[in-house]
Amino acid sequence: MRRFLQSYCYRLHYEHAPGFDVFSFLDLAAAGGWDGVSININAPDYRQLSGTSLAHQDAVRAYLDARGLACDLETSGTELAHLEEILAVCLRIGAGQLRTYMRHAGSVDETIERTVADLRAAAPLFDAAGVRLLLENHEDYTGAELTRILDAVDHSAVGALFDYGNSMMVGEEPIVALAAILPHVRSAHLKDHACVLGDDGEPWVLGVPIGSGVLPIAQITQRLAAAGLDRVIVSSVWGYRAPVRSWRGGAKPGEGSFVVEQPPFDPLLRPWELAAPPAVLLERETEAVRLASAHAVVAEP
Repeated sequence: MRRFLQSYCYRLHYEHAPGFDVFSFLDLAAAGGWDGVSININAPDYRQLSGTSLAHQDAVRAYLDARGLACDLETSGTELAHLEEILAVCLRIGAGQLRTYMRHAGSVDETIERTVADLRAAAPLFDAAGVRLLLENHEDYTGAELTRILDAVDHSAVGALFDYGNSMMVGEEPIVALAAILPHVRSAHLKDHACVLGDDGEPWVLGVPIGSGVLPIAQITQRLAAAGLDRVIVSSVWGYRAPVRSWRGGAKPGEGSFVVEQPPFDPLLRPWELAAPPAVLLERETEAVRLASAHAVVAEP
């Protein structure tokens, strides 16, 4: 199983470190011995790709090739025009897989219907290009709901990216989500979470250093490896937080992965407040990535 480093691991560096860009990120990935990278281009200026021009994309590909790094890309939205645009970027920089997630409004059934239609239209294009299109369980679908979509699309060019923790936002234990999605999984985001009370008095999910949280990382990784997954993307989401939006996934508040931790919190291990000066935040984010790299050896055979 190859280890990829996600550009989102350095989101605060992109925001606060002068001059930090995609080439800085690729230098860090190469120096850290990673097999590849997954670059988030889900924003104006292609976000953590740091530019949209063809010349810039060519420079990124040359940088990847010179450092022996494989590459995946990450976007959002399933509309055909958008996926066609990003498919062209994949081909330009040599990305073999594209992660996306649903951005439609409406009920669960309505969004499933529209997402199925989108992916059915996109599948032949990705198949012809030799790029795999992956739908992530991104805080919106339970494992069974995501599987319902992929079963309906029923195309070899379209699969799933399993996120180790995103099922918590729909009130579902990660192991339950994985059991439903596993036959479709072609990539994964390895991360860690804790559960805390938000300012609204409701449970919130907090991104914490990998290995310090509640997710059953080793168990999930072993199941993915046994299923033949060829890569895992280390996704240090230090300082990210999101509410539990629904409990339709069957988990219960205060149980399992949803045991609520109480303050005071260690600012590195439980970064509920990101109020420190930027230099301090960058140090902590760097340390979180170091911990992620050390812990992610569980992903190796």
